[in-house]
Amino acid sequence: MPERDAVSSSEVGSIDEEVAKLFRENGLTLSLAESCTGGLISKRITDIPGSSAYFLGSAVTYSNEAKVRMLGVADEILNTCGAVSSECASAMASGIRSVSGSDLGLAVTGIAGPDGGSSEKPVGTVYIALAAPDGCRARRFQFRGDREEIRVMAAWTALDWLRRYLSGTADVLD
Repeated sequence: MPERDAVSSSEVGSIDEEVAKLFRENGLTLSLAESCTGGLISKRITDIPGSSAYFLGSAVTYSNEAKVRMLGVADEILNTCGAVSSECASAMASGIRSVSGSDLGLAVTGIAGPDGGSSEKPVGTVYIALAAPDGCRARRFQFRGDREEIRVMAAWTALDWLRRYLSGTADVLD
């Protein structure tokens, strides 16, 4: 498991602070749609003073009904691919970006456990999606650990993707 707060920067100590610094430098805004992380990423973003300059808000859309109602995720996606899928994560990220008017929309959906997994999507399966002006991309991750460890890893990984995107070391479509 990567160190939660370590990034390669001599000026900033935590990934949360690095992301905040990069948002301020780039002048971009962010909105979040969280499912399995239950607001953990939003908490980490808002723990940094001054985050209101770039963080527009978030939606914790834990149920399928909330994903449809608040983010505009199509019933067809949920019925065909499921809530834990790249299609759903992408729809969530695009939906929160559209609803909030932010430059970037980040979404996380997955199975934190201890129940709910299957052979196709075991506990620890998480999809993270980033919607930006240059496109939307979702990635699948497989984390190990208990419920809290999976949620922390999902949040850390999402923040790291933001850090890499904002620093120009990762393209949304790479």
